[in-house]
Amino acid sequence: MKIVILDAKTLGKDIDLSVFKQFGEVEVFETTSKEKCIESIGDAKIVLTNKVVIDAKTMDACPNMGLICVTATGMNNIDLEYAKKRGIVVKNVAGYSTFSVAQTTFTLALYLIGQSSYYDNYVKSKEWSKNDIFTHLDRPVCEIKGKKWGIVGFGTIGKEVAKIAEAFGAQVVYFSTSGVNNDSNYSRVELNEMLSSCDIVSIHSPLNDKTKGLIGEKELSLMKKGALLLNLGRGSIVDEHALANAIDKQEIYAGLDVTTVEPIEQDNPLLNVKHKERLVIFPHVAWASVEARQRLVEMVANNIQSYMETM
Repeated sequence: MKIVILDAKTLGKDIDLSVFKQFGEVEVFETTSKEKCIESIGDAKIVLTNKVVIDAKTMDACPNMGLICVTATGMNNIDLEYAKKRGIVVKNVAGYSTFSVAQTTFTLALYLIGQSSYYDNYVKSKEWSKNDIFTHLDRPVCEIKGKKWGIVGFGTIGKEVAKIAEAFGAQVVYFSTSGVNNDSNYSRVELNEMLSSCDIVSIHSPLNDKTKGLIGEKELSLMKKGALLLNLGRGSIVDEHALANAIDKQEIYAGLDVTTVEPIEQDNPLLNVKHKERLVIFPHVAWASVEARQRLVEMVANNIQSYMETM
């Protein structure tokens, strides 16, 4: 049985992929371009992909393909209907990154609330060495305790963030983007109410027709001065042009792990905000703790095992 991994680079060099050798011959490609996809898959029975697109043309050109393992939760890079028509099984993984994303949510929040960039630079620039007292209080540092924390998207990750925020002493409310999530432990509110009343708002929803462009200029204008917006969902949920303006003009803070186009484009307005201390952007790494990626690989191996047991 031949197994092909199309974009192993997305899993990181520090993750051991030898677990897949128990199932057969494994061929690993660090990355695979659209033009090389068919050639790379060849006669493989099992294909692992994170972001490489596998469409109908690719499936037709690779008749031995029986299982596609998506090394992620989202499967928008696979033509699912055609795969079903061809009898190709498609399996994804879910829940592997919950703790990693929740942790990064608080990394971003605490970085901004604690004015971490400013104070770190203040010491390393030797300005503290010149101070006439033992401390330096030019930038106010706030506590999460007593703040109101709103969560957009109350799935597994949203609920984990709620637990941690509550442990910090925050009052938690949530907005269900699907309209079906209900949790008696927390208050469910409408989006506009959340944005106007919360000190911190974090986004943990998927990108779909209901969430694309969910937060634009009108919604951002509702946010309080000094409020934090954290996007750990998908970049297109927030209008980036409107956010860039709001950061400078409204004095809101933003922590992002995602952008509309990834990698971020060089002309993205967020890279040109005047008040850079109000913005922190990570390169889509919230999902990718070592432990999360190890869980992911184990779950993919289980998917392969389950598939082989049905053969």
